[in-house]
Amino acid sequence: MDRRDFLYKSGALGLALAMGASSCTSGNSIYRNMESSGTARNLPRVKVSLDRVIKETVGLRPYRLSGPRLEVQKLGSKTIVHNYGHGGSGFSLSWGTGNIAAANAAATGEKQIAIMGCGIIGLTSARLLQEMGKEVTIYAKELWPKITSSMATGTWSPSHLLCEEDRITPQFKSTWEQACRYSFQAYQNLLGLGDLVTWIDNYSLLSSASVKGEAPVLSVPGQLPARRVLSRREHPFKADAVTVQPTMMFNIPSYLQKLTNDFFSYGGKIKIREFKTLEDVDALPERCVVNCTGLGSKALFGDEELMPISGQLSFLIPQPEINYRLTTPHGYIIPRKDGIVLGGNAIRGSWNTTPDPKQTEVVVAAINEAMQQMRG
Repeated sequence: MDRRDFLYKSGALGLALAMGASSCTSGNSIYRNMESSGTARNLPRVKVSLDRVIKETVGLRPYRLSGPRLEVQKLGSKTIVHNYGHGGSGFSLSWGTGNIAAANAAATGEKQIAIMGCGIIGLTSARLLQEMGKEVTIYAKELWPKITSSMATGTWSPSHLLCEEDRITPQFKSTWEQACRYSFQAYQNLLGLGDLVTWIDNYSLLSSASVKGEAPVLSVPGQLPARRVLSRREHPFKADAVTVQPTMMFNIPSYLQKLTNDFFSYGGKIKIREFKTLEDVDALPERCVVNCTGLGSKALFGDEELMPISGQLSFLIPQPEINYRLTTPHGYIIPRKDGIVLGGNAIRGSWNTTPDPKQTEVVVAAINEAMQQMRG
């Protein structure tokens, strides 16, 4: 299977692609007057060409076959609270799984808590522990912008590339829903703070056969407004079928900066340290350690369920007027403050972090085709 086929077919594994697809059954009144207002028909065009690409990155999603590890482990005199392995759902689930991990760490009764890892999972876990009155120190090999979280797409996708479907048990579903609901509310509380979190419409260009599709195994009914199939008169795109669904977007640089600044404001400390062996972990002064090392846990804690799923992003020069997301069979766009993000591939088991110019060409061509075929 080539990368294009993998991208198109990975929806079943990734639980509804990267559309942020928590399914729902409720209607949404904001689209009732769409046809008369012309809102969808007059969408601005993205200026897409290879010479407008300003940056390319490759991030490695920490995919775990059984999904995120939220367990407590004893290591000599220390208690290790695990919180890693979120695949493509790290930003979306971070507050929810962080809340679970923070509760497990607080249950030890320790006042000083260590966090291993300074990505989105480590930062949210640290902030939640601070809110519980704990003194928190983060130990990390690298900081922003070198961390994997800096290379995320930044959209609400709580079940994307999360786990193997046959590993989803009733207990897993219950824990996932708990984390999903907590995270969703946490992000609503961030609305209005600049543009850290915003709502945008996600338009998807589909084949007629894929419009209905199967409901995702993991979903919170009613959490997002329902995905709506548009009539030909309600959109400017050339496709067998076009759907629209509101979703959340996170502006990664400013959001990570705010979390880091908040962590410092509440007395947190960050120390640069690499962990190569369990003896390195045992040498920490804190008796309770929250492990948020992502893929680093594969070697450090011998987790054979972990593997990388690489994803390449290309950034176009920012366009403030672009206020929608677009998903096509061979790539998508996300309008962020740091650029128009182009993405769409997912290579299972790849540790390669070197951008491939050919992948950029594929996505640029796909989006360029969609733009050129727009009416109006």
